[in-house]
Amino acid sequence: MKIAVTSQNFRTITGHAGKGRRFLVFNEQGEEVDRIDLPKEMSFHEWHGEGEHPIDQVDAMITAGCGGGFVQRMENRGIRLAITDIQDPKEAVLAFAAGRLQPTTPSEAQRLHDLDPHHHH
Repeated sequence: MKIAVTSQNFRTITGHAGKGRRFLVFNEQGEEVDRIDLPKEMSFHEWHGEGEHPIDQVDAMITAGCGGGFVQRMENRGIRLAITDIQDPKEAVLAFAAGRLQPTTPSEAQRLHDLDPHHHH
């Protein structure tokens, strides 16, 4: 299993997954196996194409926040998405692999997104 973590700084888990272009990729043992650094036009905010996308290699994604539409887009690609407050990518990956961090539904993601005081519509 490969788990991507949205991390704009390649250090901590960051939010706004749809605009994010940087992902750390871990295996379920919490070892970093890859990094994805997308060009701007491949961020999900910009990219609406069908076909292959670098994110397709992963089975799951962990982020600090995103909208419901993003969760739905990932589900359509067969990627489970989890939203967490955990800052440390490895810690979050291990929690997900152990089942302590559960995938989020599109409606739950949207509810959290709407509550986010940092998000400007």
